[in-house]
Formats: sequence, structure tokens, C-alpha cells
Amino acid sequence: MKKNLGLGVVALLASFLFVASAWSVEITPDRLVEETVKEVLEIIENDEDIKGADKERILDLVESKILPHFNFTRMTQLAMGRHWSKAETSQQTVLVDEFRTLLVRTYSNALSSYRDETVQVHQIKNLGDREDVTVRTVIIQGSGKQPVPIDYSMEKKSDGWKVYDVTVAGVSLVTNYRSSFTSQIRRGGVDGLIKTLVDRNKALEGK
Repeated sequence: MKKNLGLGVVALLASFLFVASAWSVEITPDRLVEETVKEVLEIIENDEDIKGADKERILDLVESKILPHFNFTRMTQLAMGRHWSKAETSQQTVLVDEFRTLLVRTYSNALSSYRDETVQVHQIKNLGDREDVTVRTVIIQGSGKQPVPIDYSMEKKSDGWKVYDVTVAGVSLVTNYRSSFTSQIRRGGVDGLIKTLVDRNKALEGK
């Protein structure tokens, strides 16, 4: 499962690294993904620093191109589940920041493992006025490896479509973290979860 989630991270980056101006409420989410994949894959393949696993370059890329297009608050709320309402406002703020940092560092570390995969995007039929959709894609790995389905849960906000969950081969990123978060809260409360996230981020920073 961890391997598939890692691949999902790479796919996620490949799908959403693009010029900010491309994000528009007038563009359907599936078309948005489809139009940007080719451009993004070309950027990754031609950026020698990224191919060389330059940590600063990769982190900068994630910070500038990925973060504006995620709803980290909703992701954290979903990952916390019923425990979200039990956390104080100050704790919620820290949780969102630390969860965001965790995902950023995970994505940054995974990006360097990209190896010539291609992405197929399924068209959404009858989008209508829906403001919450799932964009389904398939990662073609080549070399006889099985294709991996990646689904992006997206919501329409005033400033464009935002990702709030990623499902890799049937495993939801948010649900996966919810199980871990619940265990941490049972052992040490919300503060215990915060400490765990802080420690994990420090560990990832050193990689």
C-alpha cells in the first residue's frame, strides 16, 4: 500500500504541476488535468535538477506550483474525522500546518523517483453544475507493470478547483491518515498527534 501511495504522490505531482493561470473556474477539472499533464511531464523530464534529486529545487517546485491548488484545511478535517471538533482553534491551526508540511515533504521526496510514467485522464460526463467531482486517471508504468488507477477528489471553490483527497488503487490518502491519526489521539490526545507530526516532519527534513 505504501508503494502505491508513493506512486500516487508522483502521479499527483505530474497532474497538478503547472502554470497557476491555467487554473480557472471555467475549465472543467478533467480538462484541466488533461491539458496540463503533457506540459508537466515535459518539465520534469527536462529539469536536470529535479532528475538529480535536488531537494531545494524539488521543494521550491512543490511550494510554488502545488500548494495553491489544495484545500489543506479540509484534508486535515477529513483526516481528523470526529476528533477535529475536539481540538482547540490553536491546535487546529497547528495541525493544518504540520499536515501540510508532512504532505509537502512526502511529495518532494517522492518526486525524485519519477521514471517515465504516462497518465491517462478519464473524461467526466455531464458535469453540469456539480461542485464536487472525482477525476479518474490511470498511471501507465510500462515494463510489463500493472497500470495503477489514481482518483482525485476535487471541489469547486471561488478561486478554482481544489484537491481534498487522492485515492490510489482504491486506498484513500485521507482515510489512510485518519486511521493513523485516530491511533495517535487515543494514545496521547491531540497534543500527542501534533508531536508525532512534528517529529515525522523533522525526520523527513533530514532525508
